Amino acid sequence: MKKIGLLMVMILMLAVALAACESDPNAKTSVVVTPVTPDKTTPVVPAKIEGYREAPMLAKLTAASTLKAVTERLPAKEDIMVEKVLEETGKYGGDWKLPWTGVNDRWTVGQPTEEALFRFNKDGSAVEPNIAKGYDVNKDSTEFTIYLRKGMKWSDGMPFTADDVLFYWEHMLTKETFGKKIYDAYYSVDPVTGDKALATVTKIDDYSFKVVHKYPSVQFLERVAIDNKWFQAPAHFQKTILPEFIGQEKALEIAKKWGFEDVKSFLVATGYYYWVYPQIPTLRAWVAKNDPNSDQFIMERNPYFWKVDGEGNQLPYMDRIVATKVQDPAQRILGTLAGDYNIIDFDFKDFTVLKENEKKAGFRVMNWSTPTWSSAGIQLNQTIADPNLRKLFQDIKFREALSVAVDRKEISEIVTNGLGAPIQASVPEGLVGYQKGWADQWSKFDPKRANELLDGLGLTKRDKNNFRLNEDGSDLTITVIEGSTSTAGFLELVKKYYEAVGIKVDLKVVDTGTHQELKYSNKIPATTENISLVNVSFRPDTLVPLRVITPWYGQYGLYSSSNGKEGVKPEGDVALILDYWNKVKASATKEEINKWSNEIIKLHQKNQWVIGYAGPTPRLIVASNKVGNVPKDLVYSDEFRSIGHGHPSQFFIKQ
Repeated sequence: MKKIGLLMVMILMLAVALAACESDPNAKTSVVVTPVTPDKTTPVVPAKIEGYREAPMLAKLTAASTLKAVTERLPAKEDIMVEKVLEETGKYGGDWKLPWTGVNDRWTVGQPTEEALFRFNKDGSAVEPNIAKGYDVNKDSTEFTIYLRKGMKWSDGMPFTADDVLFYWEHMLTKETFGKKIYDAYYSVDPVTGDKALATVTKIDDYSFKVVHKYPSVQFLERVAIDNKWFQAPAHFQKTILPEFIGQEKALEIAKKWGFEDVKSFLVATGYYYWVYPQIPTLRAWVAKNDPNSDQFIMERNPYFWKVDGEGNQLPYMDRIVATKVQDPAQRILGTLAGDYNIIDFDFKDFTVLKENEKKAGFRVMNWSTPTWSSAGIQLNQTIADPNLRKLFQDIKFREALSVAVDRKEISEIVTNGLGAPIQASVPEGLVGYQKGWADQWSKFDPKRANELLDGLGLTKRDKNNFRLNEDGSDLTITVIEGSTSTAGFLELVKKYYEAVGIKVDLKVVDTGTHQELKYSNKIPATTENISLVNVSFRPDTLVPLRVITPWYGQYGLYSSSNGKEGVKPEGDVALILDYWNKVKASATKEEINKWSNEIIKLHQKNQWVIGYAGPTPRLIVASNKVGNVPKDLVYSDEFRSIGHGHPSQFFIKQ
């Protein structure tokens, strides 16, 4: 009876607490977590962790008194993050060996090593604390109090505190020192007027800060987990290079010592692509150790990394990441077959050769699913400067013509080995935004229909080679510009089919850096970049023109990010997309968010700005049989940071 009475009292207390929350608009939901599975309990370090251990290479430094003891390098015991291992407790040592093309290929090492303030859970349905220990949020989602880990340190041993967050916000992000506009995640939207308001960020104490929005921002944490994963910077370092603190002249002097011609490019590199520079402290599991322009770029374990496994072993398990520079993309596959690389990802095009050599080469091929709309498709720049091309690209009949002019079955078989279905670019079934029947839109091979549509657009004049001319008699050529040769086979087929209906095609390949520059300067008429996103409300960038990032909407994004000062003003359905996005941002419930997100997707279905010729294919994760704890079946996406979604600090080399 006593137990039942106590239970009733507890239930009554809970009911009173819940009633109070319902009546108080500022009532808070608290989530403070150390394990990676979110709950609402006070963080507890598992009882079985009686002590903490470190890698042998660090133990030697500790023994020589050149490095503090591991317990002094980790956060306070109650705030150490315990990372769940996938299969077994790993062994220390060894290198993660992979190829890259040089310093401009920085995301190859950047994504897998990234440590976000909040990261997505395994299925991507929600975020969980990572660098952050936890958070409180009020009932109307306007105030977020974020808690950091006490005693956490940068890779150089300096304390990481809320001051580093405030410094980043006040002196870097809002002042756009590293070339990025303030991320959309930090704006809330008035549900009545559509006006945007920038959040405020204030320090509470050394290990907590508050983000306050003027209007509800229901998905603020998810958006930060995508838009601005690192919501911090090492203030003690940045103060030594930012012109605000040392002056423009001194900053230029330092920039040139680092090999940069001007301060602007120097600040972009050191403020945004910081992880490839050994001088810059970080919170990642591995830190740069040498010049990224070297033939081999090396990242070495961070002695102050703040995660341990369930037995108290400080992570990461592997000593180093060794990225070897390659010139030819073919070296990736050849090096993998030769055993030069032990964890690497591949496009579906290499599926056959990898599977055929799986046993012989001693690795396993794992298929991670992707949220891509297409594995082989074309984006047409809606704001390209050439007036004739712009008029055509913006005409839905022209896009339909290019869609039905191509035999998708041949594309599927030759380009994807049959792995990608012969369908239109569309949201895959099972993902938020899926529209029944969309995959079949304009997907039937019908060159007669294509010719009729093109004739109807006034493209009836032909040159001596039988290629169509613009209505004014000028040359009509679609130039497809690529950042690599990996799509060459697909583009040759597309060229064949486009030219069969009279549309001349010019194929050009440039290096990755130049491709990015051309994209930002609105000089890419067409390219093969695919749409890949888990949820438009989490990451709208490729579907909503908020900034310059995706080729199909070109300078519409610049117009948005510059508040109308630059770029091309969106009109028609593109303007309507932005209106719907503001409604997503202003939504007070997830039901409203889903409603307006779906409207954005429907506009993409209606307009088909991105034309797909083969459906999604898996991303191939290839891991040596000597590497353990690599997941077999996760989702590979940019939002989740590719291989980084598998939590690489717990990968290990088997002895």
